[in-house]
This record gives sequence, structure tokens and C-alpha cells, in this order.
Amino acid sequence: MPPALSVLDLVPVRSDQTSADAVQASIDLARTADRLGYRRYWVAEHHNMPAVAATNPPVLIGLLAGQTTRIRVGSGGVMLPNHAPLVVAEQFALLEAAFPGRIDLGIGRAPGTDPITRWALRHGAGGVDDNAVERFGEYVDNVLTMMEPAGAGLDLRGRTHVLKATPAARSVATPWLLGSSDYSARLAAEKGLPYVFAHHFSGSGTAEALALYRSTFRPSALLDEPRTFLTVNAAVAETADDARRLALPQLLQMLALRTGQTLTAQPLVEDAEKVVADGLPEGHSGLLEAMRRRWVIGDAAGARAEIEELASSYDVDEVMVHPVAGAVAGTDPGSAPARVRTLELLAT
Repeated sequence: MPPALSVLDLVPVRSDQTSADAVQASIDLARTADRLGYRRYWVAEHHNMPAVAATNPPVLIGLLAGQTTRIRVGSGGVMLPNHAPLVVAEQFALLEAAFPGRIDLGIGRAPGTDPITRWALRHGAGGVDDNAVERFGEYVDNVLTMMEPAGAGLDLRGRTHVLKATPAARSVATPWLLGSSDYSARLAAEKGLPYVFAHHFSGSGTAEALALYRSTFRPSALLDEPRTFLTVNAAVAETADDARRLALPQLLQMLALRTGQTLTAQPLVEDAEKVVADGLPEGHSGLLEAMRRRWVIGDAAGARAEIEELASSYDVDEVMVHPVAGAVAGTDPGSAPARVRTLELLAT
């Protein structure tokens, strides 16, 4: 059986878009995924980045869940060290109450931003614990417990105070641990939680992380056996040449991120082609090609075959696609037709 398909969305902002345009394009993409039968739609958390409007997963999840009818909507993920656990628990308990059975809480440990913005997130309004990264496992437990209908008991000065994320929960958002190293794999296995390795970002270490998770997994009240899936970057078009052309803007964005260049809004395809034609710095072409080989870029038949091969290789029954196809000049700013077309061609 071919793997189930899901979507990861960073809400990219192109050079021809405002934030409002980018959000509208993502709403359209989520509706497409819902219509085509995709399993889930996750949004990331990144801050102070010129090309990414996914700064607040709970807000985006509420918008997207309200514009769809069937698909699960969630975070890929909430960067827990940036937030007080009770706040995250309250946000996702309320989302689950509004859209019962459709909310996923993906939790990550990375900051998702630069050090200055990280400071502003934690300390700009009173702050979050400076040791939040080291206490990540404890914070995960706190969030999950406070979302439960019974809530959590906080012992303070000899008295137990009950903390509930919402007064009368009837269901709980499904938690997932996310990561790009073996830390989260070990933690997810220890706690008996579903786990996702950031294959779309890292590109290496996936097999090792999944093997570690599966081999050390301990059953829990939530999960009897390991549960995971694969994430991939994908650009799919009518021809493989078109797909390679459409993938170029995102490839240049990732190249800039990995080589310490100044980040900008995502260029249009024509502008990206000009950058390459003018010549990349020494060593950058090889890095770009190495990234390109790890992505799924091609026509519909080739891309579907590659995704099925990846699913088989990593022994997963679900693949979460990050649609990275860019836009050409003249595209309606409030739309992302090449990203929509990627989902359509993969679902055919």
C-alpha cells in the first residue's frame, strides 16, 4: 500500500508577498490538502525570519482548522523552551475543545530562531526558565498532564493546587515529540510517545534515530508500539525540468541558511535563476546539489515512486510532504499554485 500523505507548512513569504498574502496562500493549501484526503497538516514555529510567517502555531492551527473539515491540524512543532508549559497546554486544550479529534501537538526542543529573538521570547515579558532546554523532558510531562481532564497537582507550601488547561476536557490533543538528533528519539521512546525525525531538514541520521526510537520504545497508556513517519521536501510539476526550476528558490534559501548568508524573502523563480546564472560562491554549488539530491523533485510518477521507496526504506506508513515549489513572476500574491499543484500531483 502507498503511504498516507500529510503536509508540513512553514508559511513561506515570497518577495512579492505580504504576510497577509502568505497566510492566505497557506489557507488555500490547507483546503487543498483537506479536499485531496491528506491525513494531517502541520505548521512550524520560526521567529524573526524574512521568509517564514509561521511564528505562532496555535494561532495558525485555529485559522486552518476553521477553514477545513476533516484533516488533522497541528504543530510541527511548538518549540517548548520558548513558552511556559501551562500556556502551551491551555492553547492546545482549547484547540482540541473547538476541533475535537483533529488536533496534534508536535513538540520540539530547538529555539527556532536567533539568540536575540530567543531572549525576547523568553524575557521580554517576564521570561521563561533559563534552564528550559535542560528541563525539556519535565516540561513535556507538565504539558501532557495539565491537558488531561483531571489536570495536574502542584504542591506548594504543604497544599496541593489543581492546575487544568481547560475546565472540562473531553478529549486531548495527540502529542508528538520532534527532533533532529537522538535526544528526542530517546525521550519519545522512554515516555512511550509518537516521534518524528526532521528528515526534511537534516537529511542524515534518520535511519539511526528511528532505529534508536524503535529499539528502546516503552509502551505507555497513550501508545502500545512505536509510531513515526517521514518528512520530506518536495516539488512536483508536470515535468521533472519544471519541478527542478520551481525548487530553486527554496534551495537558495536553505543554502543561505546553512552558509551564514543574510536571509531575505523567498525569491521568485526568475530571480533565483539569475542568482545561479551569475555564479555561486566557491563550494556553494556542491552544497546546493547535495541538498537537491535529498529532496523529492520530479514529475508526478517519479515523485510518487520516490516517496514510496523512501517509505519502504524507513519502514513508515506515512510521509509528511513539505511542498517547496516556488512561484514565477506574475503569480497572484495571495496564492501558491506550484505548492498546490505539488499536492495535487502527489495525490493523483
